[in-house]
Amino acid sequence: MEFTLLKRDPASDARRGLLRLPHGEVQTPAFMPVGTSGAVKTMSPRELRETGAEIVLGNTYHLLLRPGLEIVVKAGGLHEFMGWNRPILTDSGGYQVFSLAPMRKVTDEGVHFQSHVDGSRYFLGPKEVMEMQNAMGPDIMMAFDECVSYPSEYDYTCESLERTLKWESECRELHRDAERGLFGIVQGGVFKDLREKSARAVVEMDFDGYAIGGLSVGEPQEEMFELTEHTAGFLPEDKPRYLMGVGYPLDLLGSVERGMDMFDCVLPTRNGRNGMAFTRMGPLSIKSARCKEDFSPIEEGCGCYACGNFSRAYIRHLLNVGEILGMHLVSLHNLHFYLNFMAQIREAIEKGSFARFRVEFTGDYRLDESKIG
Repeated sequence: MEFTLLKRDPASDARRGLLRLPHGEVQTPAFMPVGTSGAVKTMSPRELRETGAEIVLGNTYHLLLRPGLEIVVKAGGLHEFMGWNRPILTDSGGYQVFSLAPMRKVTDEGVHFQSHVDGSRYFLGPKEVMEMQNAMGPDIMMAFDECVSYPSEYDYTCESLERTLKWESECRELHRDAERGLFGIVQGGVFKDLREKSARAVVEMDFDGYAIGGLSVGEPQEEMFELTEHTAGFLPEDKPRYLMGVGYPLDLLGSVERGMDMFDCVLPTRNGRNGMAFTRMGPLSIKSARCKEDFSPIEEGCGCYACGNFSRAYIRHLLNVGEILGMHLVSLHNLHFYLNFMAQIREAIEKGSFARFRVEFTGDYRLDESKIG
């Protein structure tokens, strides 16, 4: 893989870059739709390409449980299995160490856990994670880490960080494929000294890119921004920076401002399935009574298939009667919105107008949907 920094914003730390990977190029800042189990929920690969998605995320843990690694390998790898010919990044499963706390036991060697599907027992350590990701054949792999909960005590965060650095060092030693990228992950909870320690240690290991993990797990937005900016200051300029699990449009905008290049989040599709649409003016609940007789599109001027062909009233009806098409249309619109939003951010950085774009977007964006047309 190869990363080229194309432009820096003169008034902030925002960056415009190009990531070249075995399965294609990714323009940054980039948003990665989440395909946890080998599919972005309700979306076909053709539709993803049409929305402008250049890279998607798959999850090692979930694919291990179902359908199982051997099936993916027999299919020819994850790209062939899911019919996606553009880049894929696979998460190592570290977030599941955090999210499945009642079903796992963390040791210095790795994590013993029970499947949330059928209770069967598994073990994930650096060796297992690297072997699985290599076998699936993504363009970018993630080192194995532990994501601590929020809030978390300082002493435990220290202990967890030492364990994570040990795991990441082992992953780095096991990485043998020069074509496929491996990203290290900075942890450290909400403690700036631990974030600095983690960043310096991970950079010393010389990964192909660097992720900031363990944020957007319950802490206030201001704290997330402060820790992101603090951590980014210790990361090299010439390698991509990935803020994991983020997030809402204003989170993306503020994180780009602080030097982040890559993002992923389930919000566009999860909220879409629940009838929440993202628009330029703010989030809009299509299920609300105000949409019952509203025959306008989800968002005026939007170029997505949903807005070009269907009304809020019709999509509300679909959602209320449980028709899958309704969930699909809102998810489709949301992904189109997110990917177009990132394209607008890239254009603003290129033109040197990112600061103005940020102010205008933030000023127009409303969290009170009663103020959205």
